[in-house]
Amino acid sequence: MIHRADSPGDLLDQQTDMFTEATSLEGLVGIITGAGRGIGRAYCQAFAKAGAVLVVAEIDPETGKRTADEIRNAGGEALFVETDVRKKLSVEAMVQRALETYGHIDFLINNAGLARESPATEISEADWRDIIDVNLSGTFFCCQAVGRHMIENGGGSIVNIASISGLVANRGRMHVSYNVAKAGVVNLTKMLACEWAEHGIRVNGIAPGYVASEKIKPVLEDPSFGPEVFRWTPMGRAGRPEEIAPLAMFLVSAASSFMTGTTVVIDGGFTSW
Repeated sequence: MIHRADSPGDLLDQQTDMFTEATSLEGLVGIITGAGRGIGRAYCQAFAKAGAVLVVAEIDPETGKRTADEIRNAGGEALFVETDVRKKLSVEAMVQRALETYGHIDFLINNAGLARESPATEISEADWRDIIDVNLSGTFFCCQAVGRHMIENGGGSIVNIASISGLVANRGRMHVSYNVAKAGVVNLTKMLACEWAEHGIRVNGIAPGYVASEKIKPVLEDPSFGPEVFRWTPMGRAGRPEEIAPLAMFLVSAASSFMTGTTVVIDGGFTSW
């Protein structure tokens, strides 16, 4: 039976209620990796304010505990689990701890990342492997471990944090291993989206541009490079971590229920030139 609104005001109320329901994160349980600082911390703060229950997965115990404590002190629910995404056993232990504590996992945000600058002719084998392991292998290990549970549980949402560096060769930056890893994340997102769609699992990605996080601020403050970044960006500035978080919230929520396999660029227009 179709309910017909008695007035434009009734219709607006219905639409508002539908939007509120679709975007609600209240009570959802999720894992956010690399959550100790920067954009990962901003994700945690935004999701916690929206009522989500969080597993803060972070290799650095100091920053990871800080993020979890901030959430709990603000009245939210969070569990810190020290996690090295490069190691499959560490990831699986983290996921098991999440399940033992909360019983299920509704969403995963793969945010852990690592970048080191080096000319392609000089990058060491250790640096190459470390950057690939954190950004690409770590993302896959987390997807794999959480994906197994989501298949059994009837679905969920995964958001992989890629980068514009996975879509273009950033001028002025010698990050060959990082760019290759992030390009892998973009295609991993497509592959898993296709493989897991029948299980009710949506897999999407976010490709941020230059965001003034703790790691990137020194680059942006470098007088030989920062002004060029702003000149190359149509909006003329870097993004802020809190500007990326709402996109992740949208991709996790039911408001994006027909989206999967997509990596959304959020870069102030940087890749539009």
